[in-house]
Amino acid sequence: MFGRRRKKSEEPEGTSDEFETEQEQDARDEPADAAESEEAASEESRVKLPPAPRPDGPWDIDEVSDPGSGRVDLGGLYIPGVEGMELRVEVAGDAIVAATVVLQDSAVQLQAFAAPKREGIWDEVREEIASGITQQGGVIDAVDGPLGWELRAQVPVQLPDGTGGVQVVRFVGVDGPRWFLRGVISGQGAVQPEAAGVLEQIFRDAVVVRGEGPMAPRDPIVLKLPQDAQMVPDGVQQETVEEGSRFAGGLDKLQRGPEISEVR
Repeated sequence: MFGRRRKKSEEPEGTSDEFETEQEQDARDEPADAAESEEAASEESRVKLPPAPRPDGPWDIDEVSDPGSGRVDLGGLYIPGVEGMELRVEVAGDAIVAATVVLQDSAVQLQAFAAPKREGIWDEVREEIASGITQQGGVIDAVDGPLGWELRAQVPVQLPDGTGGVQVVRFVGVDGPRWFLRGVISGQGAVQPEAAGVLEQIFRDAVVVRGEGPMAPRDPIVLKLPQDAQMVPDGVQQETVEEGSRFAGGLDKLQRGPEISEVR
């Protein structure tokens, strides 16, 4: 049964249509506010996820019994050796911060960073890389690939003859315990799955040595040259992606250092 609406003269003291309207408005707003809060919490939980399991690597130093077996010791990284490969170290200032494995007409650059203890950063890093490359006019495609979520990018570059071109690269990443390992696959390995298999396995089988000392999240884990390396100095500066994130191609411009050939 429906009751008739009160006249103003019949309303109890201290009430009004305006007061009732505000109550009704609050009641309508509450679900929306709750939905917005829930959406924000969902977004926060998506970004601040703990590192996922790594049943196939890359590995932490505490997870392998003999990290030097079949790998090149670079201090902060142990990189698997492959027949016929060249290993190039990349420097920023006076520090070695990345290593690139070149195999025929493909390459993978590995760089390890410190990360928070209880959360991964790859979700955030992917967004930073994608934003930086699209601002340059590049094209980004997020793909759930053989190494998990990755970015496949078409990056504008200047060709040797001065004309503009596009370089295809794959950005891969894995969160570990207090570290993050980023890989950049280029050359034929970025466009042909059959050429990428060995590079992907090198990334999976790498071992990260974070160390126990204090490090700020996202600081690069410094590398060192192996003691028995047969080095060929090279002063040529490596082509990298210049954009806002240090994770897209390295820290600003990474300069190529000594090369180690035929490590196995």
